[in-house]
Amino acid sequence: ITSEVNPILRLSNMPGLFFPHNHLSELKEADCKLAEGKGRKKKQNAFGANLKSYLKSMVPHIESSIKSNSRNMMLSAEDVMQWSQSLEKLLASQSGQGAFRDFLKSEFSEENIEFWLACEDYKKTQSDHLQDKAEKIYEEFVQIDAAKQINIDHHTRETTAKKAQDPTFTSFDEAQKTVYVLMERDSYPRFLKSKAYLNLLNKLQVNSIK
Repeated sequence: ITSEVNPILRLSNMPGLFFPHNHLSELKEADCKLAEGKGRKKKQNAFGANLKSYLKSMVPHIESSIKSNSRNMMLSAEDVMQWSQSLEKLLASQSGQGAFRDFLKSEFSEENIEFWLACEDYKKTQSDHLQDKAEKIYEEFVQIDAAKQINIDHHTRETTAKKAQDPTFTSFDEAQKTVYVLMERDSYPRFLKSKAYLNLLNKLQVNSIK
């Protein structure tokens, strides 16, 4: 009796289930595709994580660029020309403050305008918060070896230190005036001659002609 070969083979690792022989190669192929799919998914996840990390790191730069562009878009050549009339005119403008601050950063002296602005904010403080703000301003800008120590004479530093211990709304007026005069005589004239200021003015003048 000739025995016929049964075309259905039993899979040893899956008892009770039968598959045609030609399906074995299909199963192997499916397994390979599944493994490849998992590999691609891991790569995609890794790529997605790296992209997310990169974009997150770029957000501050993007926001800074957007703010700068928005600030310049709202300016006119006349506004920027007024900055050259006086430091007071420059600091009265939010855009002027920003442009001058960027310039001082390039000269590593931004502590001057930061102190001046902190003093302006201090004068608007409610009485019950004066002590906390006075301590913060003194420790950040006035005391010797402060993180952002301003360039004031010894007498002014000592006087300001005493006033900060029992603060009033005028505790930092003398130091603020000293820093203002320093910026007015030193940094401000250089700012008006800087490429940043002249290029901005020229750009706005060209745009106004179009």
